[in-house]
Amino acid sequence: MSAIVDFLNSILWGYVLVYGLLAVGIFFTIRLGFLQFINFGEMIRAIRGSRESDVHGISPFQALCTSLASRVGTGNLAGVAVALYLGGAGAIFWMWMVALVGMATGYAESTLAQLYKVRDGKGQYRGGPAVYIAKGLKAPWAAAIFAVCLILSFGLVFNAVQANSIADAMQGAFGVSKLWVGVAVAVFAGVVIFGGLRNIVRFAELVVPFMAGAYVLLAIGIMVMHIGEVPGILATIVKSAFGLQEAAGGAAGSITVAMLNGIKRGLFSNEAGMGSAPNIAATATPAPHHPSSQGLVQAFGVFVDTIVVCTATAVMILMSGVLEPGSGVTGTQLTQEAMEVHLGEFGGYFIAIAILFFAFTSIVANYTYAENALVYLGGGNTIGIMVLRLAALGMVVWGGYEAVVTVFNTADASMGLMATINLIAIVLLSGTVVKLTRDYLAQRKEGKVPHFRSKDYPELHEKIDSNIWH
Repeated sequence: MSAIVDFLNSILWGYVLVYGLLAVGIFFTIRLGFLQFINFGEMIRAIRGSRESDVHGISPFQALCTSLASRVGTGNLAGVAVALYLGGAGAIFWMWMVALVGMATGYAESTLAQLYKVRDGKGQYRGGPAVYIAKGLKAPWAAAIFAVCLILSFGLVFNAVQANSIADAMQGAFGVSKLWVGVAVAVFAGVVIFGGLRNIVRFAELVVPFMAGAYVLLAIGIMVMHIGEVPGILATIVKSAFGLQEAAGGAAGSITVAMLNGIKRGLFSNEAGMGSAPNIAATATPAPHHPSSQGLVQAFGVFVDTIVVCTATAVMILMSGVLEPGSGVTGTQLTQEAMEVHLGEFGGYFIAIAILFFAFTSIVANYTYAENALVYLGGGNTIGIMVLRLAALGMVVWGGYEAVVTVFNTADASMGLMATINLIAIVLLSGTVVKLTRDYLAQRKEGKVPHFRSKDYPELHEKIDSNIWH
């Protein structure tokens, strides 16, 4: 099993995705006219009006909070520490790059998810890459492969990753057995998951703004107290990315190693292009009534995850001076030690609690993605949903005591398979994304509230649900 995982990682991350992710992000950035920079204010505008919903879907704000619940997890704390340890300070620069161009990728995939969404047997909006691959590209076989990869990665492997970080943090801070931490997390996650989709998104809507806000405010406080060091830290990140000075940690001065680890951990954290967030984006009732509005909301989620939260973690670790190449201290333990330098014993406890919240919300949000994929595959009946829920919770228990390296390597492989399929699909459907974007922005320029008119898209009449986009 280990040999298979290592082979997949060497192919996907050594040749396909390291360059593919950046290439697709740059492709959409250029083709959409640098949308994420020029129209950043429109993203804020879309979020401000995102509280509306109907009986068929959740609100765009709930969709954003749920996608952030998945994005803002161990990748923002343990993942950043791993990137710094293996790739040096320069890895953070490449995390920024994959996020900035990834905002365009995230916009494209969530816009497509909104456009091609359908209703399930209960009238609830469903969709995502599996649906737009099947309907937009007429490739149901590729959609099925994607859905299976999604279930394996988000329903199973990624939940083990999140549980692993919680267990590490709790053992380090409070000395609690990792196995029992996994069991406890599985029990509480089960309470939320068995409440169904609307219960999960209500949970995310309440918890995510609080947890992310508290963490970022504390990080800002620490940076203010050491404001004189911040410019030097940021300069080190940029210089190390291009081998202009010895990187702090890991393979000093290696541009390739910094890039590889920054992109891998960046994608794991913000998930842009992976095809995960579109699954929840499709379940939202867009406000305004146009597919691009939900794309703008989800693009902002990529920005928050990496440019805000990951940067806060990286700066705190680099300022602490605890990053040492070859020491073996990485992941959650490294982040905890850094925070203890800044806040004393309380710092270790704070990171343990932060990881508990970050990772727990990721577990329940990841499950919604897997359930969505299962519904697409026709397994959305009571027995199928029950089996998925029990398997997901079982992986939480397993992840509690499994070695972190094994868990992360498996996550990389499954994530790589998903991302490869999704990236090919959104590039092939890019013409539709461009047309939707121009339509949305043109209506805004005319002073109108954007509204999708299906009659303007005759090429889509047999591909989209006309009852939804009437």
